[in-house]
Amino acid sequence: MSATETAIASAEAHSAHNYHPLPVVVASAEGAWMTDVEGRRYLDLLAGYSALNFGHGNRRLIDAAKAQLERVTLTSRAFHHDRFADFCTELAALCGMEMVLPMNTGAEAVETAVKTARKWGYRVKGVPDGMAKIIVASDNFHGRTTTIISFSTDPEARADYGPYTPGFEIVPYGDLTALREAMTENTVAVLIEPIQGEAGVLVPPAGYLPGVRELARERNVLFIADEIQSGLGRTGKTFALEHEGVVPDMYVLGKALGGGVVPVSAVVSSADILGVFKPGEHGSTFGGNPLACAVALEVIAMLRTGEYQERAAELGDHLHRELGLLAGGGAVETVRGRGLWAGVDIAPALGTGREISERLMEERVLVKDTHGSTIRIAPPLVISKEDLDWGLDRLRTVLSA
Repeated sequence: MSATETAIASAEAHSAHNYHPLPVVVASAEGAWMTDVEGRRYLDLLAGYSALNFGHGNRRLIDAAKAQLERVTLTSRAFHHDRFADFCTELAALCGMEMVLPMNTGAEAVETAVKTARKWGYRVKGVPDGMAKIIVASDNFHGRTTTIISFSTDPEARADYGPYTPGFEIVPYGDLTALREAMTENTVAVLIEPIQGEAGVLVPPAGYLPGVRELARERNVLFIADEIQSGLGRTGKTFALEHEGVVPDMYVLGKALGGGVVPVSAVVSSADILGVFKPGEHGSTFGGNPLACAVALEVIAMLRTGEYQERAAELGDHLHRELGLLAGGGAVETVRGRGLWAGVDIAPALGTGREISERLMEERVLVKDTHGSTIRIAPPLVISKEDLDWGLDRLRTVLSA
């Protein structure tokens, strides 16, 4: 067998089959390019679902990690360490907020947001104990813990994991009327993705997000924005909500916050909201560890320049212009997205999203499918225009075959 076949066979034999990866085995990567165990190079148009916004092996991030590796990597939160205060201060400032609660994965951050909202509802809003409700949107993707999949509408994510956690109300994404009708005196929060990534990069109707903001304010409900995929430069702004001038009560961040080097996530909010926690009521051994803080501080410094947001905006305009030319020609039905992020609905007659992804892999371009015939395009923000055009040419080749 080839090196690729050997590695895949071993993985299949000794790992749970909870993923169905494309049959490529990556050995190294730099910038927007990955090289497999056979020495073949591939253009990465997925960027780890936005975890790699700054590219593979970004020198600033690698240097920051290496320097911290030589000093201290973990103290647990039993002790202070000398990177923690700067991380919390700088991230709060980037978000225009006051306080940070660091975790590791995106799902942990969403769980933390849920716990925060409930505790705020009981301690501050005065909701009767055990009665707090959080409103979420259909077709959401916030993670895969038992509580989070309890409010998923995706059968694959939800089936066979019951009994499910109560306390959530699901309304259609983009429907302000349904949101208004679902709110009661016991509603403590609305948890929304400004752009739904897993659902196929769905952008809500204009005015929806400002409407959510206004409704939440009127009804004394927290607006929680899950910007794990959409945030930190992906859409051409630091946060996707900025496109409509909206500021939530709470950001949930992850993925790109760790630069694709280490897992880093956080809930960022006001002191009034995150101040509901007292010592011992919530925590994480690795959350806010020195290595994570060192890398995330460099990510924040890079975002402060505005360079990556501007690049995502400019290249994103080019990406959507080129993809738009494919729409309506028979091969592509719809293109959605913002910045360097697009969901492309392929005509079912040409194949499933998985089949199109496999054909693109043969052309040395890596993307990933979702929901039938949709493929997602989300290259690292450091990709060159020439490489992006090369990838788009390969897409045209596949669609015209």
